[in-house]
Amino acid sequence: MAENNKMRHRGPMGGPPGARPVEKAKDFTGTLKKLLKYLGKYKIGIVIVIICAILSTIFNIIGPKVIGNATTEIYEGVIKMISGTGGIDFEAIRNIIIILIGLYIISVLFSYLQSYIMVGVGMKFTYTLRKNISKKINKLPLRYFDKKTYGEVLSYITNDVDTIAQNLNQGITQLITSITTIAGILVMMFSISWQMTIIAILVLPISSILIMIIFKKSQKYFKAQQEYLGHVNGHIEEMYSNHNIIKVFNGEKKSVEEFKKYNDILYHSTWKSQFLSGLMHPIMNFIGNVGYVIICILGGYYASQGIITVGNIQSFIQYMKQFTQPISQLANVSNVLQSTIAAAERVFEFLDEKEEVPDNSNTASIENIKGNVEFKNVKFQYDNNNVPTIKNFSAKVEAGRTIAIVGPTGAGKTTIVKLLMRFYDVTDGEILLDNINIKDFKRNELRSVFSMVLQDTWAFNGSIMENIRYGNLDATDEQVIDASKKAQVDHFVRTLSEGYNTILDEDTTNISQGQKQLITIARAFLADPKVLILDEATSSVDTRTEMQIQKAMDELMKGRTVFVIAHRLSTIKNADLILVMNNGDIIETGTHNELMKKGGFYEKLYNSQFEDIEIA
Repeated sequence: MAENNKMRHRGPMGGPPGARPVEKAKDFTGTLKKLLKYLGKYKIGIVIVIICAILSTIFNIIGPKVIGNATTEIYEGVIKMISGTGGIDFEAIRNIIIILIGLYIISVLFSYLQSYIMVGVGMKFTYTLRKNISKKINKLPLRYFDKKTYGEVLSYITNDVDTIAQNLNQGITQLITSITTIAGILVMMFSISWQMTIIAILVLPISSILIMIIFKKSQKYFKAQQEYLGHVNGHIEEMYSNHNIIKVFNGEKKSVEEFKKYNDILYHSTWKSQFLSGLMHPIMNFIGNVGYVIICILGGYYASQGIITVGNIQSFIQYMKQFTQPISQLANVSNVLQSTIAAAERVFEFLDEKEEVPDNSNTASIENIKGNVEFKNVKFQYDNNNVPTIKNFSAKVEAGRTIAIVGPTGAGKTTIVKLLMRFYDVTDGEILLDNINIKDFKRNELRSVFSMVLQDTWAFNGSIMENIRYGNLDATDEQVIDASKKAQVDHFVRTLSEGYNTILDEDTTNISQGQKQLITIARAFLADPKVLILDEATSSVDTRTEMQIQKAMDELMKGRTVFVIAHRLSTIKNADLILVMNNGDIIETGTHNELMKKGGFYEKLYNSQFEDIEIA
């Protein structure tokens, strides 16, 4: 966005204003009203900005007329010297210069004041918008994030808000300044000569028509340029990140040919777009210069007739040169406004998203919860799926027992866990915790009863102590270390130079995958949950590390209700009860030995993992 700001007076690749395709909002008027409503709380500051911008522009516009008066004084003084009737009135010129300097100083002061206030308004507005987005993220249901990528959500709080803030700072003041400048210059030009003003105004439509013709022709090439620039960048990024695979399968030739195809189209579209956009500036200069010639001839004639002064001619030419600049700026502001509204529309769409259903007013207490869980005829389907994920799930789990949920991919195992923690609410049926419907608990209190250890370990940029303490933010250092010992973390942490103060880097690459998993188990120990959920917790580590993690998990599972989801069926042999799922239903239940004796779906599923090993 900073690049757009720096190049605001130019089009793509240095072309003139208006050449860059601008993203447009779907509901311009509606979004603009919302934006103005948001800005309403800063109306006093914005009104002051508008007044300062107008006054700064007015004092700046008067300058050329005052300079013209100085030119007239010098011209008339020279004529008097030639005729021998007098000389140049330097005192008058000095007074004019003092007035001119005063005008420009006042203009600069008002300009500084309006910039200072506008930056403050922009930053406060950005702060409020980001704060509202952050609050909204925590109120949205998980189903929303299933529809959106992390990049899209992140873009709202970074790119879109930055676009709005920067463009508001640039756009509002530039809009006011440009309109005031155009009106002021027209007034000053008409005050000098209405005939010359009409000629100056006629130059604009001629140049505008020619520019629009060129713009229409160049637009398709700019569009192709942007499209194929994306293709080229995407191809290079893909090839670079998968370089080893290309080498292994001898795909270099095909890769180069594909790159050449994209690059050739990019070259031709860029060349044509740059050539056509490059014509605009010379055409505008040529027509402008023709206008100057006509004004000079007409101005000279009027000066010789005594209708205007020589200084008026100079002032008029200066105004004429300045006249096209605010018009170009208005065209640029139009583009800026379009991109601002488009960004605001995305942000407001996000802020208007349907929030998670509020908790019931009559909430149950989590005190004295033992951990008995019961699923009663649970049915569920995702919004974007016409086929039910869970068809009719019923199961009863007593506190302190270990329940394994197994089945092929897509059977609904992880969905059961999501329903249990109320990431989603059931479509039909109910889930009970100690015979109380989980909908009767506040979500945050319900989730404090549970703790999860997932296949994908999560750690943030911070010390190991801080990462473990995330399980219980009120825990003391001693409690963190005690949880670490139980989770087999303490030994490897003490071998690190900084110990528990070791900072995990952004991607946590300074510790192994198994060590990260042990940290998440220590976090679960510290949370001290009634119900523990283990979702493929050892599937991404080697056998030796798995044994270490399993030892930590066995300690963690003592005295708790545990749900274990696993593809490695050898890890759940000792479960008190195994629920076998397929296509959203429980098709078999029992212990490992009981299910193996039945010779049903579980027995085939269990033996298939060893068949795969033999085949391999």
